[in-house]
Amino acid sequence: MLPLTVRVLCWNVHKCVGGIDRRYDPARTAAVIAAAQPDVVLLQEVAQNGAWYRGERQVDVLGDALGLPHRSYHVNVRFGPRRGEYGNAILSRAPIVAHSNFDLTIGARKPRSVLHAELRLDAGGRSRTLHAFNMHLGLSEAERCEQLVRFLQLHPLRGVHADTPVVVAGDFNDVYGTLGQRLLAPEGFRGPQKPLRTFPAWAPVRALDTFWVRGEVDVVELARAQGRGIRTASDHVPLLATLRVPLAHRHG
Repeated sequence: MLPLTVRVLCWNVHKCVGGIDRRYDPARTAAVIAAAQPDVVLLQEVAQNGAWYRGERQVDVLGDALGLPHRSYHVNVRFGPRRGEYGNAILSRAPIVAHSNFDLTIGARKPRSVLHAELRLDAGGRSRTLHAFNMHLGLSEAERCEQLVRFLQLHPLRGVHADTPVVVAGDFNDVYGTLGQRLLAPEGFRGPQKPLRTFPAWAPVRALDTFWVRGEVDVVELARAQGRGIRTASDHVPLLATLRVPLAHRHG
């Protein structure tokens, strides 16, 4: 049987507020995602409960619009009744059979975390587990390094067999695009040879967002998503990865 193809989109959606026009428009955000036809979506800065966002729970607004029934969401930052709260979300076409969130906050700095989802990919009666880790790291280089070191020590990651497919992606706030090569590559992860610039969306000059894999999974293509609304829907450009995952392996 041929390997399973999985399309994964990673994007800081800026609470569904345009990076240029500052307009709240979750329909525009959903349209950008839908155009990429992803199977799994890893999102950062997904808001809920604020008057600025019509009191909407964006993980469900986007999930319903995209027809992605399986969702995991964790709030990192809480403001109040006007600005609401926001965090990371994972939306999936495949079932999420387990999920958890792990705090990566350093001292008194802004709360940060990594959201983990265990997905069950099925095709033709055969299946495979895919572990997805979605993170939004801090603004200082020392903070980001410490957060990634902490992540690498997490039990859910350490407990995953080396052959089991793993995705690690998100907004690393990695100004120089070198964090993954320094810390993830020595741990067996594979990522872009050349960082992809994703910020600011209207004229990208920084590779703040990134995408890494480990185990029996191949990245067929990793690129910035293309299409209408890409440069206006958020202040980041989404990354889109096409993965090839072999099915029915004894380790997941």
